Amino acid sequence: QVQLAESGGGLVQAGGSLRLSCTASERTSRGYAMGWVRQTPGKEREFVASISSTAGDTVYAASVKGRFTISRDNTKSTVYLQMNNVKPNDTAVYYCARANVPWATQVATRYDYWGQGTQVTVSS
Repeated sequence: QVQLAESGGGLVQAGGSLRLSCTASERTSRGYAMGWVRQTPGKEREFVASISSTAGDTVYAASVKGRFTISRDNTKSTVYLQMNNVKPNDTAVYYCARANVPWATQVATRYDYWGQGTQVTVSS
């Protein structure tokens, strides 16, 4: 089974930057889209970004577009989320997920593996 390990979360001041990373246990994950999802207590799960298997296409939630950038390095089986100009509303647990399709998608049912999550807290 594929295991995903997130890292890079922590406390950051509003307006600052943070970079999350997620490494897959199996190199075959390079053939599938990857995504970042966040969850805040009392709120619905929100897909933040997705990137296609070859990194040729990306999709972002409107709330983070222009501020966050998703990227991947398939030689390292790693996907990243660069978070710039963070806001208090970005506070959440961020999860890395692997899809079962190669194209970028934020449809939850397309993802079959999920990480344990990493906490991001933005202070004002």
